[in-house]
Amino acid sequence: MIQLNDILYGNVELPAIFGDLLNTGTLKRLGGVHQSGAIFLVNPDLSHSRLEHSIGVMLLIKILGGSELEQIAGLLHDVSHTAFSHVGDYVFENGEENYHEQIYAEVLLNSELPTILLKYGYHIDQILNGVFPILEQPLPHLCADRLDYTLRDALHGGLITRYSARQFLQHIKLQNGQIVVTDEGKADWINDTFKRLNDDLFNLPLYVYANQELASIIRRFLKSGFIKESDLLKDDTFLLNKIRSTNAGYEAIKSIKLHKGYTNFLKKGSALKIKPRRLKALLV
Repeated sequence: MIQLNDILYGNVELPAIFGDLLNTGTLKRLGGVHQSGAIFLVNPDLSHSRLEHSIGVMLLIKILGGSELEQIAGLLHDVSHTAFSHVGDYVFENGEENYHEQIYAEVLLNSELPTILLKYGYHIDQILNGVFPILEQPLPHLCADRLDYTLRDALHGGLITRYSARQFLQHIKLQNGQIVVTDEGKADWINDTFKRLNDDLFNLPLYVYANQELASIIRRFLKSGFIKESDLLKDDTFLLNKIRSTNAGYEAIKSIKLHKGYTNFLKKGSALKIKPRRLKALLV
């Protein structure tokens, strides 16, 4: 057994399979991938990782009573995110922001994860072909993935407190395999939190600027051949160091940190197509 301590869910004990999965290079890489993309370049306080979110999704599924298989699916659901998370979508101009889903099977099958799963009696096809209603639901419904990043990103972004997040978690349950809210005020609160997260953080002009500029830099280096697509499946530090190993790349990253060109960005408006999102939690 292993024990994990999470900012939202507290201390949780887990079977050994999760320790083995977390010790793989595939999962450890996510610890070096910023959940909020390039935002940390202009706001170092927003530096939580894609691994923190993945662990959170797994723990939330467990707390809600989901099967061990669905917990595993929750832990693994983001392993194919590129460096800088959704910046990869902006690089490839993927308006649905699902580039990581398109390469998910390939990343899993070419990793050490199938061997770990077999050791504990699972097959990778159960992850690739499974249906996990706690983990994923279409918008505008709640699911473990959407709920965890809403609470976690809003907490790290200063939009909510840890106390308010934990209070909300006391008012959710599963009904017919789906997350529902048991208090009308809390349902309104999570819907509003999700809206503020998208309006005031994901779409904050300075943050959009940082993501757009980094995507543009990566796109240019891909076109020149200096960066390979495989480099995007390394962590943020690797890719950032490779970019900054050239004079042009060093100056470009420095410019983002110094907000150079931000005034012009505000005049022109964003070239990014950020997927619009709204939440409507089910109330019982």
